[in-house]
Amino acid sequence: MSDSYRQPGVVLTDRRFTVPLDHADPAGETIELYAREVVASDKAGQDLPWLVYLQGGPGFGAHRFVGRQAWLDRALKEFRVLLLDQRGTGSSTPANRQTLPLRGGPAEQAAYLTRFRADSIVRDCELVRREVTGGAPWTVLGQSFGGFCTLTYLSLAPEGLAAALITGGLPSLDAHADDVYRAAYPRMERKTAAHYARYPQDVARARRIAEHLLAHEVTLPNGYRLGVEAFQSLGILLGGSEGSHRLHFLLEDAFVPTPAGPALSDAFQEEVQGLLSYASHPLYALVHESIYGQDERPTAWSAERVRAEFPQFDAAKALAGDGPLPLTGETVHPWTFDRDPALRPLRETAELLAARTDWTPLYDPARLAANEVPVAAAVYHDDLYVDTAHSLRTARAVRGLRTWVTDEFEHDGVRAGGPRVLDRLLALTRDEV
Repeated sequence: MSDSYRQPGVVLTDRRFTVPLDHADPAGETIELYAREVVASDKAGQDLPWLVYLQGGPGFGAHRFVGRQAWLDRALKEFRVLLLDQRGTGSSTPANRQTLPLRGGPAEQAAYLTRFRADSIVRDCELVRREVTGGAPWTVLGQSFGGFCTLTYLSLAPEGLAAALITGGLPSLDAHADDVYRAAYPRMERKTAAHYARYPQDVARARRIAEHLLAHEVTLPNGYRLGVEAFQSLGILLGGSEGSHRLHFLLEDAFVPTPAGPALSDAFQEEVQGLLSYASHPLYALVHESIYGQDERPTAWSAERVRAEFPQFDAAKALAGDGPLPLTGETVHPWTFDRDPALRPLRETAELLAARTDWTPLYDPARLAANEVPVAAAVYHDDLYVDTAHSLRTARAVRGLRTWVTDEFEHDGVRAGGPRVLDRLLALTRDEV
């Protein structure tokens, strides 16, 4: 049963679907998917082509738009849009510290979570597509990890796609997680340097906070144990269009005077816990490195191991000198599961996933080389989250894929650029540019 309701300029319909947990066992256990159908109010009765949106992540439900925000306004001019909560996210059957114990112990939980990668998401989409379109192919818009899923879609089920649009989400087809992070840490360094060049006063502010955290044990109101490495990871903000400014405002009033001396303010702590907590998206931490697993090599806490190859990120060493504190982002570490109360019960599960050696390929290079689906991708010039060189190498490996390489936007360009980004990608798939 579907529920429909209205917001300004749109008609929304809640839709739910039942899919196999394991697509290799279609008669076995099932899970539920949630999706929100969106159509322009003046087109609600029309037979329109469909566009399915795959959110970035992994681990995030589809964005909850109000009315015709961002790229949605452009899409609704010609499409009926399906905002899909990928399995385990949003209003789909949840996977978190509260629900995963229903599976059993850590081994059972880890085995369950191997079914939450891009290949399963694509097969979910195919079952949903047949139900909502009557079998007609649809257009997919994949943001970030949603773009990774789109490359898997083109590998596994291109017959389901009329066109594919990718924003900030062209992954390497064959890089191990170690290769991904060896490319990532230099980008983090560049982004940090650019932030401090824009806001030189933040050099002293970040150092002061880090020195305080090295000398004091700070537990945030939600129980998150804030250490200096976690503070450094706030550099994840620098991948967004407004991130450098948000970070600056966060740092400018970090301390307040107290009878015991300067302390991190309640306001600072409240904002930091919202940025660092995985309570709303635990799958991001649990399966993040597994999105790069495609063979018998374990990911083995790749971001943590590779960080050791970049000693400039060692906070204590940085603070021993007079230079700026380096910031990080888009990395998950073993200590993440020790510090975050939403993740602590899942530490052993995460260890088992990190040690796994039977990952299966997510992309089919031969099929991509013979691709016939119109594909366009926005590639951001120095994307913090997805390596530009990896993206362009993949673009050359997919037959007919057209790129728009730009430094006008950061990784969130499809949100910040809104209708213009989607319009450009659609034009590229139609040979109008």
